Amino acid sequence: MGTVYLNGRYLPIEEATVSVLDRGFLFGDGVYEVIPVYGGRLFRLAQHLTRLEQSLAGIRLANPIPREGWAALFADLVARNGGGDLSVYLQVTRGVAKRDHAFPAAVSPTVFAMTSALPERPVQPGVAATVARDIRWDLCHIKAITLLPNALLRQQAVEAGATEAILVRHDVVTEGAASNVFVVQGGAVATPPKSAQILPGITRDLVVDLLGSAGIRCQERLVTQSELRSADEIWLTSSTREVVPVVRLEGVAVGAGVPGPLWHTVDRIYQDYKQRFREGRAD
Repeated sequence: MGTVYLNGRYLPIEEATVSVLDRGFLFGDGVYEVIPVYGGRLFRLAQHLTRLEQSLAGIRLANPIPREGWAALFADLVARNGGGDLSVYLQVTRGVAKRDHAFPAAVSPTVFAMTSALPERPVQPGVAATVARDIRWDLCHIKAITLLPNALLRQQAVEAGATEAILVRHDVVTEGAASNVFVVQGGAVATPPKSAQILPGITRDLVVDLLGSAGIRCQERLVTQSELRSADEIWLTSSTREVVPVVRLEGVAVGAGVPGPLWHTVDRIYQDYKQRFREGRAD
């Protein structure tokens, strides 16, 4: 099943255990990150570490390891699990303490990391999505482990025969249950702006930059539900699934019901960037 890291030790995942008094277990008091690995190299590591630091600060938890320490830890973990194409999952909780809602005065954080295989690219890309009311809390820019609302929304989508739920708050699109959202209409690309209502996606930011470098303007602005429903193309972005085209929304075809021309363009640009990264020609 692979080797994991837990509180300073590398050990088989079957032997990794955490106390039932861990605040991550009791309260969901922690944050996490997911980092893709291509050819054994950690993708956009600096950006992921910046977001980790922001999430830790957001829950008032001191960063237990400096940046160079994180980089060494992840590199070692990847090597112990064979390198290649993987994802690294990191979770940091406030640690083990007597159950009390208030923060404990002195406690060591729990640090856990593991690797997983990346999803294979589908032969025929394109997924179905639903639209759902955003029932999450008001601090979605923190990558917190308290994901029950996300899980409920994703399950609702799965039961409707879809892959993802696209969330709407006061008739404005926020993001997916586990993804950021882009819409294309009349050749113009837009994605919701960063705020406390969405997670600042690393892949989202990269796609915005890659589009700009290719001369394709992407507006970071509010996207209404009516714009979503009338879009020519809809994309979902995440660190492990990259850029995914939505071909059906609420059972209705998006555009022609197949991945659109701009998706093919951005996917080609993204895959080219990823290949250059593998070869050490891109950061």
